[in-house]
Amino acid sequence: MSDKQEFTFQTEIKQLLHILSHSLYQNKEIALRELISNASDSLNKLRHIQLAGEQYRDESPLQISLEPDKEGSILTIRDNGIGLSHEELVQNLGTIAHSGSKEFIRNLAATQESSGDKPDLALIGQFGVGFYSAFMLAEKVVVVTRSYKETSGWRWESDGSGQFTITAVEGDVPRGAQIILHLKPEMEEFTEPTRLEYVVHKYSTFVPHPIHMGEKILNEQKPIWVEPKNQVTTEQHEGFYQWLAHGTEQKPLWYLHLTSDSPIQFHAILYCPPSNFELMGFGAIQHGINLCAKRILVQDDSRDLLPEYLRFLFGVVDSADLPLNVSRETLQDHKLLPKLKRVLTKKVLDYLASLSDEQPETYATFIQQFGAILRTGIASDFENRDKIAKLLRYHSTFSCVETSLLVGVPQTKSTKPTVSLDDYLKRAPEGQAQIYYLSGQTSTSMARHPHLEAFTKRHLEVLFLDDPIDEYALTQLRMYSGKELMSIDAADIKFPESSEAAESETPKVAPKHFTRVLELFRGALDPHVADVKESSRLTDSPCCLVNPRSQMSSRLQQIVGQTVQDFEQTKRVMEINPQAALISRLCELTVNSDNDEFIRECGRQLYANTLILDGMLPDFDDAAARSLRFMVELADSKSVIVVWVGTTSDRRICLLCQTRSGAFH
Repeated sequence: MSDKQEFTFQTEIKQLLHILSHSLYQNKEIALRELISNASDSLNKLRHIQLAGEQYRDESPLQISLEPDKEGSILTIRDNGIGLSHEELVQNLGTIAHSGSKEFIRNLAATQESSGDKPDLALIGQFGVGFYSAFMLAEKVVVVTRSYKETSGWRWESDGSGQFTITAVEGDVPRGAQIILHLKPEMEEFTEPTRLEYVVHKYSTFVPHPIHMGEKILNEQKPIWVEPKNQVTTEQHEGFYQWLAHGTEQKPLWYLHLTSDSPIQFHAILYCPPSNFELMGFGAIQHGINLCAKRILVQDDSRDLLPEYLRFLFGVVDSADLPLNVSRETLQDHKLLPKLKRVLTKKVLDYLASLSDEQPETYATFIQQFGAILRTGIASDFENRDKIAKLLRYHSTFSCVETSLLVGVPQTKSTKPTVSLDDYLKRAPEGQAQIYYLSGQTSTSMARHPHLEAFTKRHLEVLFLDDPIDEYALTQLRMYSGKELMSIDAADIKFPESSEAAESETPKVAPKHFTRVLELFRGALDPHVADVKESSRLTDSPCCLVNPRSQMSSRLQQIVGQTVQDFEQTKRVMEINPQAALISRLCELTVNSDNDEFIRECGRQLYANTLILDGMLPDFDDAAARSLRFMVELADSKSVIVVWVGTTSDRRICLLCQTRSGAFH
């Protein structure tokens, strides 16, 4: 057996080596990952063998070594694992291990032949060609190995042209394998220690055996996710989070350590950052979750493991059920990924529900930072929308300082700054069939909105939505715990009968000529509103705009109209409060037809005012010109009064009045 033996690769291997040798590979560092993974597998096997058989034990620590030789342009990957026998060299390094690779090679070769171009091989390493990926880096590969069962070693050698040789090695050959890569000229970067350290850090950090390069260990970060939860310290979690977040000095806001055996076996740790960089104007968060198979990185930015509305989480998911050697395309369609995603999503949402009860301050910070992202899940995740809705928080008339006293809720130190939908329903009076909300710019501006008057007098709570995404989410939800979600500017608001007793005032009769004012307003506003009619909901404000489309407020309609082509915004109904002081005075002015245009102008200005209160834009040029006319008319009606009190020859002189005409009287 001392003579050199020459073998020919199986046909499929020859095709694969030809493609690897003659095509550019965009992710060539995958080859190093594959070789390190093979070395780790060899060490794992030996560890089990040593546990079972005392005769195979020794004092040598199980480890992997990277030995770059820049001068010789050689990289050696060494392990002291089980090694390979002569038969194993022929079988394992000369044949295809699984039938799926045959089809892959045929398809890839067919693509190359039909296109006439070199195929895009950015996917080869992800298909797990294993040992053969070494030819992406090397023009010649040498394997020096000795099996743990044998006393002599073997040398396997090939330049990837279609043949390989096996030669017996005389002398002492250490147990394990040495993969010696004679690098291609363009691959000499893999003799640079910094480059090797980067690749190990990216793909093989969590290999369960130390990876040495000289005196340095390249994978000191431990895979804490496989450890029992109660044995991982807070300091370890903080350090691991900082490693995942690429050196940040921040501590995670919270973390979730998961282990599951059914329906899928996996270990995972998920971390929530303490702050949301999207709020700082840095754009959408793009990182994903590190997906591992038996501690070996498969994807470092997998976005298939969590829904988009949880994209802010960092973490690692490691499943022994997931094949390591699988392409990214296969991963996207792999039957395990949807199951993993479903389980992980449920675990995160359940944890957030418990966090809101057990650590309310931490949860409040979470909602402040990530609530805007979380609530988008209501529209995209039908299966979990009720769970997501349960987690959201809102300001309301009961939590807002400006309105809480009006609805009979005194502010105390324990008053919650925000409320959940469940909190809201616990306070709802008997018979309330709707959950009321108001959309606007800020809680302060909404607290002064005319639409609130009917709710404050009935002591009914209203949610404040200061972000259009809030309202969009609620319109998608439509119902919560059997209650309809309803904007208070909708025409079909339903008040519970139990709240009617809260009204202390009896209905008042509209002043004389009120119908005439409505007619003049209709004529002035016909292009802008669906109708003008008497209001039964207002107590102080002169008017408000009511939306006939119950499921979407006018503010949201305006926002949608700015982004959706051909979206037609519903005209609103303008409701007039006949008891308001201004309206009463306009009713008196109708007796003189000369005042008709002035009344119309008042209607137009009231409409502009309500648009502003709703956070919408009126015709500013028209409104500004009209306001100026009102001020001029008001100034003209005023008198200049000069008051002087004194005595002259015991006669009192009291008052001198000058009108606009200049006359004194």
